[in-house]
Amino acid sequence: MRFALSFAAGRVGLYGVLRCLGIGRGDEVLLQAPTHIVVANAIRYTGARPVYVDIDLATYNMDVAQAAERVTTRTRAIVLQHTFGIPADVDATLELAERHGLPVIEDCVHSLGARSRGRLLGSLGRAAFFSTEETKTISTTMGGMVTTNDPELAASLRGFQAACPWPSASLAARYLLKLVTWHVLTEPHLHRYSRATYDLLGNRHPLPLPTVKEELLGLRPSRYEERLGNGQAAIGLQQLRQLDANLAHRRRIAEAYAELLAERGLRGPSVPEDAEAAFVRYPVWVENRPAVERALAPLAVPGTWFTSVLEEAVSPRHGDYEDGSCPRAELAASHLYNLPTHPRVRREDAVALVDALAAIEHGRPT
Repeated sequence: MRFALSFAAGRVGLYGVLRCLGIGRGDEVLLQAPTHIVVANAIRYTGARPVYVDIDLATYNMDVAQAAERVTTRTRAIVLQHTFGIPADVDATLELAERHGLPVIEDCVHSLGARSRGRLLGSLGRAAFFSTEETKTISTTMGGMVTTNDPELAASLRGFQAACPWPSASLAARYLLKLVTWHVLTEPHLHRYSRATYDLLGNRHPLPLPTVKEELLGLRPSRYEERLGNGQAAIGLQQLRQLDANLAHRRRIAEAYAELLAERGLRGPSVPEDAEAAFVRYPVWVENRPAVERALAPLAVPGTWFTSVLEEAVSPRHGDYEDGSCPRAELAASHLYNLPTHPRVRREDAVALVDALAAIEHGRPT
């Protein structure tokens, strides 16, 4: 991509893109459910209304046919999420967008390094935003990027970025401290003893939370628009140099999960034949998620992404979601569990996780 700009979080980058595209009060933006409350908030903070589109239950990505039905005269953009790093139907979305004169903004929070028909995700729409939050493919504790090939949009984004303050010295130090703490306390074999400590520290000073209380309620926090700190940027650049190895490992672990799950009659995701997923996590459809969570918690960081149509929201209504509007997304939110793929997960860890999961799903005690 010709232009890339960093921000304190991917959500800030999305908000900046929407503002620079002139999206505001009275407008609508299509996005899928399930998603994270902060994505919906970035739309809502501009004054626009998020319009939710249901998913395909094979890939957990946007149902483009339904998106076409939800376009109105007020629709101004489509946010296309590549869930768990599985490429969405980019070509169908771009065709829909072209018919209606809409920009496509790729949500690449999960999908750094993924490809669709040989093309890198994040390079296919008008703009894209990425996250380097602590649980993503690379981590600067908090942070995000926006990419675009549009020089006018890039110039506007530079102006938006210039107006964003730098993080304070104390906040920058706390981010770096949290990065070290996360790395130590989430080591797979230490995790069972340390997760409670990490959660306790994460709810207290000095470790900053990734999503503050106001955001969970759909409210705009006082500290929202902000730049990425230089210390965090240096760490991100170092990790980018290892990105190919990182992605290769995640794909090997994903292949192991796919093989192990198939052997045990369990259901993993479908990846389009012409796509190469990044798998920031590996989603599994389970029937008894509470029991699975209890059984696997001692073995790995629990995979609780998308236990709601709006992840982490106190209530989906805080993101203007109407109950029943995306029934497949609501169903998925009751059945999805996701397994770790990060570079410290080994094949023997994958075997132990799938064995424990299969025992619960097939009604055998662990």
